[in-house]
Amino acid sequence: MELTKYKLGDVCTFINGRAYSQPELLDSGKYKVLRVGNIFDGNHWYYSDMELEEDKYCNEGDLLYSWACTFGPYIWHGPKTIYHYHIWKVKPNDSLVDKSFLYYFLNHQTKGFMGSTHGSTMIHITKENMENFEVLLPSLKDQKKIASVLSALDDKIALNKKMNQKLEAMAKRLYDYWFVQYDFPDKNGHPYKTTGGPMTYNPTLKREIPPGWEVKNVNDVTTSVRGVSYSSDDEKSKTDPNVVQILRGNNISGSRFVFDSNDVFVSSDLVAEEQKISKFDIVMAMSSGSKEHVGKSAVALYDMPHSFGAFCSKFTPNEEARYFIDCYLHSEIFIKYIRQTCSGTGINNLTNGHFDKSLFAWPTEDILKSFNEKVSAIYEQRGVIEREVTRLTALRDKLLPLLMNGQVSLRD
Repeated sequence: MELTKYKLGDVCTFINGRAYSQPELLDSGKYKVLRVGNIFDGNHWYYSDMELEEDKYCNEGDLLYSWACTFGPYIWHGPKTIYHYHIWKVKPNDSLVDKSFLYYFLNHQTKGFMGSTHGSTMIHITKENMENFEVLLPSLKDQKKIASVLSALDDKIALNKKMNQKLEAMAKRLYDYWFVQYDFPDKNGHPYKTTGGPMTYNPTLKREIPPGWEVKNVNDVTTSVRGVSYSSDDEKSKTDPNVVQILRGNNISGSRFVFDSNDVFVSSDLVAEEQKISKFDIVMAMSSGSKEHVGKSAVALYDMPHSFGAFCSKFTPNEEARYFIDCYLHSEIFIKYIRQTCSGTGINNLTNGHFDKSLFAWPTEDILKSFNEKVSAIYEQRGVIEREVTRLTALRDKLLPLLMNGQVSLRD
């Protein structure tokens, strides 16, 4: 496969978004404001009513690139939206590069771009360095073939993730129905509270709960341990022998583990036995500069070959509590508690003491056993799908550099 050398600035144009001051970011408005956090792991949106130059909006199918804090390309799927200054809109030169190929190329090269990052308080990539970055590109025909193979893998990964989101939503709905609305099936199979099941006022929770239920907290039904402490000097290459990937807050998104270009590996000697992740362990972000991110968590659906950093904790639920506690940690009640706890400014930190105060109504043994029987198959199926996502992702990531560097070619 023949490759031609260009500068990246010759094959595409990088357009900055708009810089916003905090008072300009509204809780509602005509346009969403897409920030770096919204691309990778944030569901909290700001809005704006400002009418801007057309190049300050992104539209369906636009290629974007996050160049500060978290790095990487992203295809926008959604309505007309303002994008923030820390994001570039990338417009390809259609005569030289295919947009889908460019997306995969930028994904492949992000580690190389980060070798030229700047900034003492916030690492970022400069536009000048991006534009001057030398690239070797195959013909447009070969670009389209490469992109089609990688896109097919991404489509299957996306489909699997969508299936898992539906399964996750099923378990959460059942949890809410049983343990928030208290409409678990009574002895006749009817919804308990709706059909007049007796309730009793609990002064600790300040609400009515079914008779015989207890009040417990997260620490009552889990054990926890903080993550691995390491410095930049401890970081290794993923190809080094005996290394372990460290999961951090950016690896948790929407109650699932995600793996991006900002991965970190350290020697396995730094990882204690209790810092390894087993099936049904829950990893939570305990510290963050944003209260939107602190308290987010993901459950391991199989034994994982990873550990986690010191700004995270691992919670291991008691066997009977594993499904209940995972659902509780993603409930509106718990999220509201975390937001209230982290209402200050600066770094938001959670400690074990905070979980002594995260109270919930704990069901009777028979109700909990019935719930576990209903949702266990959901969690097992999620685990099967998640393993398939991991396998397909590894295949894509293995193919990506080989295709980009011309080490593997594709027949028509």
